[in-house]
Amino acid sequence: MLYFENDYSEGAHPLVLKRLCETNLVSQPGYGEDAYSENARRLLREACRAPEADVYFLSGGTQTNAVAIGGLLRPWEGVVCAKTGHINVHEAGAVEFSGHKVMSIAGKGGKIEAPALRAYLSGFFADPNHEHMVFPGMVYISHPTEYGTLYSLAELTELSDVCKSFHIPLYMDGARLAYALGADGGVTLADIARLCDVFYIGGTKCGALCGEALIFPKGAPEHFLTLIKQRGALLAKGRLCGVQFEALFEDGLYFELGKSAVELAMALKAGLLNRGFRLFMDSPTNQQFPIVPNALLEKLEGRVRYSYWEPCGDASVIRLATSWATTPADVEELFKILDNMPIDG
Repeated sequence: MLYFENDYSEGAHPLVLKRLCETNLVSQPGYGEDAYSENARRLLREACRAPEADVYFLSGGTQTNAVAIGGLLRPWEGVVCAKTGHINVHEAGAVEFSGHKVMSIAGKGGKIEAPALRAYLSGFFADPNHEHMVFPGMVYISHPTEYGTLYSLAELTELSDVCKSFHIPLYMDGARLAYALGADGGVTLADIARLCDVFYIGGTKCGALCGEALIFPKGAPEHFLTLIKQRGALLAKGRLCGVQFEALFEDGLYFELGKSAVELAMALKAGLLNRGFRLFMDSPTNQQFPIVPNALLEKLEGRVRYSYWEPCGDASVIRLATSWATTPADVEELFKILDNMPIDG
């Protein structure tokens, strides 16, 4: 069975696992106060060029989104995102469960466009009845998006400017941030730290067993650690995440893994196009979205794992994702399977 279903099917990168084993029996304080977590925070601040940043480690992406969004919003506020945004479609209402509405607006290629956001926010405050409505208190984006697309530096700057003009924070979900950085789309960690009020660097989908690093470049709200614990998200063995992020950022491993996965995704894209497949979205990252005849999908059952995305006439959009663990041999094996199956099914 070939696995292109997601980018978290494997455990940890060997170097991360090695570091966990090496430090396993070393006694350290709990709740992220250990030496490994402190060093990981230092490395992350340096990578983001944000020396004053507050960094918190949480175990997973949905948990991080729910804690960050629920912790920053006031009781009468909701969070604005694209209709295809992860918190709107793939997190089982985790944000709503925290008591805050997800307010979705139309996007393009999975992205929120700054003019549309400005129009939405302006329209809300121009409504004479807005005091009776849920206030837009934060803007959520992901980089890459659910369709593997990226914000350009100009687009991110424009969104940041809109948020600043309405005095609401811009939050970036970075579950797959390694693959955005590996695609070299012109946006750096330093740019993200400068333009976003809060974001997270995902480890779960890029070489870690689990773990995300939530970063407040200009400092977190008061007592945020207490809020994390109140919401059941504070690990007693906080070292588990700290050790992994230390290993990922000490010698640039995080960036290498992202780049490797993207290079293989580009080889995958080229091979699909050469074999006559159409792509639903032009993604420069590790997620590729071919349109595949349904009859062919039936033949792939039991041989290739993929993510089903949406119907498209007599065909379907599927997602094929490379990861830090994907090899060139995996891509070649997929091509061999496809070459023995006509594209028309």
